[in-house]
Amino acid sequence: MKAWIFVVVNQKGGVGKTTTAVNTAAALARAGKRVLLIDLDPQGNATMGCGIDKRNLSRSVYQMLLGLEPPHAVRLSTEFGFDLLPANRDLAAAELELVDLSDREQRLKHAIASMADCHDEVILIDSPPSLSMLTLNGLCAANGVIIPMQCEYYALEGLSDLVNTIRKVQTNFNPDLNMLGLLRVMFDARITLAQQVSDQLAEHFAEKVFETVIPRNVRLAEAPSHGMPGLVFDPSSRGAKAYASFGAEFLARLAKG
Repeated sequence: MKAWIFVVVNQKGGVGKTTTAVNTAAALARAGKRVLLIDLDPQGNATMGCGIDKRNLSRSVYQMLLGLEPPHAVRLSTEFGFDLLPANRDLAAAELELVDLSDREQRLKHAIASMADCHDEVILIDSPPSLSMLTLNGLCAANGVIIPMQCEYYALEGLSDLVNTIRKVQTNFNPDLNMLGLLRVMFDARITLAQQVSDQLAEHFAEKVFETVIPRNVRLAEAPSHGMPGLVFDPSSRGAKAYASFGAEFLARLAKG
């Protein structure tokens, strides 16, 4: 069975992108799915958030993208029920080194295709906070895009740029790419502007906006420092429950095709 491949994208930093990737992987694994998380960000935050010390890696996504190591040599198991292709600072050099390589936009797609003997059902890609060569690799490899968004004014401005980029990638590189949905994250219902932006998103993107809303939650923010998803760190927290709900909604959308 061919895996569903989704890239979590937002060119703005600090919007809960990595938190979404890690906790969605944990939620889907808990639901019984075979999940692979790919850390495509040189900061390696998803790697650290899965309890893997990025400073001690001998192999990472960097070696895989440059063809120095096969995916199975880079792949690690986590204690949370899903596997990880980890990243560290080495990956920053890939931005420059990929420029001179053939099919530079498709390196990740080719690497995933070479894992034909793996039985992943869902592959999640955590991308860097920029519209870079690494992000382009994620978009070219994916079937769908998940956009985590804070409900604030500047986020709306950045969203139009991101949607245009997705359309360009769809036209020029990956006709199979579609936007799975927008996920409202770090939401504070006490702020009037947040509710107004949320309403605007629902008006303009309709069914593309996930019903689940991820609240601003201290326990979610604390979890990465303990090397675990918030879903595991404090399952009873509002944030963890929200990501569990998002996992269920995510699977429901997949089932609809």
